Amino acid sequence: MACLQAALDAGADAVYLGLEAFNMRRAASHNFTRETLPEASGRCRDRGVRVYLTLNTIVFDGELGRAAEMIDFAKPFVDAVIASDWGVIAACRERGVPWHASTQMSCANAAAARFLASNGAERIVLARECTMDEVARITAELRPLGVETEIFVHGAQCVAESGRCLLSHAAYGASANRGECAQPCRRGYVEVREVPSGRGPAAAFSVGEHTVFSACDLCSLPFLPEILATGTASLKIEGRARPPEYVAATVSAYREAVDAIRDGAYGPELVRKLEARVSRAYHRRFGPGLFHGRPGGADQFTDNDENLATHVKRGVGVVLHDYPKAGCAQILVQDQPVRRGDTLCIQGPTTGHVEFAAAELRREDAVLERADKGDWFTVRRPATVREGDRVFVVRPRES
Repeated sequence: MACLQAALDAGADAVYLGLEAFNMRRAASHNFTRETLPEASGRCRDRGVRVYLTLNTIVFDGELGRAAEMIDFAKPFVDAVIASDWGVIAACRERGVPWHASTQMSCANAAAARFLASNGAERIVLARECTMDEVARITAELRPLGVETEIFVHGAQCVAESGRCLLSHAAYGASANRGECAQPCRRGYVEVREVPSGRGPAAAFSVGEHTVFSACDLCSLPFLPEILATGTASLKIEGRARPPEYVAATVSAYREAVDAIRDGAYGPELVRKLEARVSRAYHRRFGPGLFHGRPGGADQFTDNDENLATHVKRGVGVVLHDYPKAGCAQILVQDQPVRRGDTLCIQGPTTGHVEFAAAELRREDAVLERADKGDWFTVRRPATVREGDRVFVVRPRES
């Protein structure tokens, strides 16, 4: 719920989320439940934001009844279901629930897109293998049919691109196609020095603690105007199992970028600023995906699987009280000390993500330079927070 609120506050037009089962974030994150989905939907609709339910894994024969029952439950609370299994699609059609074709369907050509459209797809999330020109052509083909395209623009990428990989299942019995990937692709393998000629650029693979199949994270900010020029309707951010600060940073960056492009204010300086913002949160080395052609070459793989975030958050404590009239919060320090001028972030299921510089720390009439474990202090904050919210200090990684 904190990530949902962070997305809303950062300017998302829509959110996609999982419910209990049959989604690609089942093992990697805490999904919404039947108890929390109505509240999540209400928050979105209060903002005019759409909600898409991910039912995008493969579904076995004995599970179709449960999947259909989940669609029945979710129907009043969602605007569409993102699906990849034809049984799930059939259940959506029988119930009059709009559906979007998941990227798991690997739709990469106009003929496939038209077929999906003829079977009722309102939007098609194109395969992540598609180049920019292909996105534009497929989008143009679908426009007369009133069907939209959607593409991923930021976040983690899988070496199998659209996620259809059996490696985790073969090694651990944990299927990537069921949202349970154990990420064996992020580990070290063998060295390849030669490849058959005539097959495009070769990546240099080395034995090590990490890598060979470890794809770079996608970042489209440098070429976002080209992406908008394709006519695609929706820019999708991969945020599986990411914390609220990641959601806040990436959504706000792409929101600002899209608005700047429309206003004619997009340029290198803004790109640098927005890249710095998304670099603060968890990420691997950034790359351009396959938008500019296949094969992507050496810039598709990272040389390690490390978190390259420029900043790190460390736990401070909890909010004891919030004082709306004074615009202050009282914070109990349970771990990391806080110094005047530190950047704090406060996160909670209703608060979402609130980040600010602690210009002044106070305890009653005293002004503090530092608050240590066991201390409490009050600080001005830019938005209302709640009792019990978690408090963190955010510092450059090297410190």
